[in-house]
Amino acid sequence: MGLLLLGALASGLLLFAAGTPAPATAARIAHGTTGLGVLVLAPWKTVVVLRAARVHAASLALVGLLAVCLASGVVQVLGGYGRVLGVSPVQVHVGSAVGLVLLGAVHVVRHRPLRLSRRDASRRRLLVSGAFGLAAATTWGVAELVDRRLSRGAATRLATGSHRLDPADVPATTWLFDRVPVLDPRAHRVRVDGTDVDLAALVVRGGPVPARLDCTSGWYADATWTGVPLAALLDPDRRAAARSVVVTSVTGYRRRFPAEEADRLWLATAVEGRPLTPGTGAPVRLVAPGRRGFWWVKWVASVELDDRPAAAQPPFPLQ
Repeated sequence: MGLLLLGALASGLLLFAAGTPAPATAARIAHGTTGLGVLVLAPWKTVVVLRAARVHAASLALVGLLAVCLASGVVQVLGGYGRVLGVSPVQVHVGSAVGLVLLGAVHVVRHRPLRLSRRDASRRRLLVSGAFGLAAATTWGVAELVDRRLSRGAATRLATGSHRLDPADVPATTWLFDRVPVLDPRAHRVRVDGTDVDLAALVVRGGPVPARLDCTSGWYADATWTGVPLAALLDPDRRAAARSVVVTSVTGYRRRFPAEEADRLWLATAVEGRPLTPGTGAPVRLVAPGRRGFWWVKWVASVELDDRPAAAQPPFPLQ
């Protein structure tokens, strides 16, 4: 049970932090498999906890949080993206998982560590564990296929687990502790490699950019953005000499891209023919096709060329 919980936590973290679809898909498969294993063993573990001579409040809270975490995960998968009182199932899922980590640490500290015996690493035990893991993975795969056959919403769900939203219904999401600023479009300037570019100049030069925004919050939207490629705003010689391009928001949020990707990144001012709103990144946001939502920097303040590699940053922002 402990290994399954650790696997679910690790795969969930990778799913949340994966910047491109391929690792996010692999993480989702691992998360679904380990989560199903936890779902199967949770009733047995609950009975064990309740039969203990002395049941601690932390243990009961741990069981309760596990139930909330599992239930919200199932709702997210089967019910799609939505909000009740401003909270989505995936937010409940992530929040309860954080609580599980904290209470799990308390549980480990308060109980004496168990010593592993030879029986724990026996061939029979390993075969049983492997068979259980294979059965969980097979069951998850079958359930996924059945869900896609029977559920209309599941048919449009991406391999990353995100559910489709209409571009007009895209929520005003931020990453972790970032905020939504309200900026004056008439006064806003984007500093591009030392030169200030105003919104009017970007609007005049903007063209259509079909792109899919796949957000780690559990939704995606296919839309046509209006934007200017970064390559058109950067000096070719300076770009050739740089190793990365850094896009920074007015909030301090930033992402670093390989310099050669500048022709595949856009500064957008509108979506579906309508100007951006504060929640969607107005006046200017980055559009980064092929990367997940947290790479699409909102409220862009500057674009800078840098001689450090694109890998010189945390795997995902800490802001």
